[in-house]
Amino acid sequence: MNIPNILTILRILSIPLLIILLSEGLYYGALILFAGAALTDALDGFLARTLRQKTVLGAYLDPIADKLLLSSAFVTCAILKLIPVWLAVLVISRDVIISLGILVLIVNSFAIEIRPTVISKCTTLAQIVTIGAVIFLNVIEKKVVLVQPVFWAAGILTILSGIDYVNKGLQIINERDHTLRE
Repeated sequence: MNIPNILTILRILSIPLLIILLSEGLYYGALILFAGAALTDALDGFLARTLRQKTVLGAYLDPIADKLLLSSAFVTCAILKLIPVWLAVLVISRDVIISLGILVLIVNSFAIEIRPTVISKCTTLAQIVTIGAVIFLNVIEKKVVLVQPVFWAAGILTILSGIDYVNKGLQIINERDHTLRE
């Protein structure tokens, strides 16, 4: 097992502890853990490229780790009323739609390559900033109305990237359908 995949697995293993820390109101610890998990997200991809340690496992595991971490954080924060429920529903719905779409393509023997797009990277960053900001505001015990634009930005990017992924999936289906007709 290589270093990037170990970092990805550590990110997944950090999720239960993050949920516990948030649920217990231990926001300082949650902030440190979440920041570390977010850092591994950037670091694992960088290391995989620079050390030439890209693997098929890593290509699948990294987006799964992202979805698990962020989905868990959004659901937990929504339950604790730290973020609006609508935002958590958007994040979870997008991830479920993308995951089901990929599953449908794989089950139907479509050749797919899992590569993040610019909009999906921006969405992940916005979602990380949203959770990080919410946890940080609880560390300093401030309720700041200015966080609302962060919620909206994350929500809009989540919708746009969801649409982008659905369009990409439909393109894959249409290309094969067109090839079969010829």
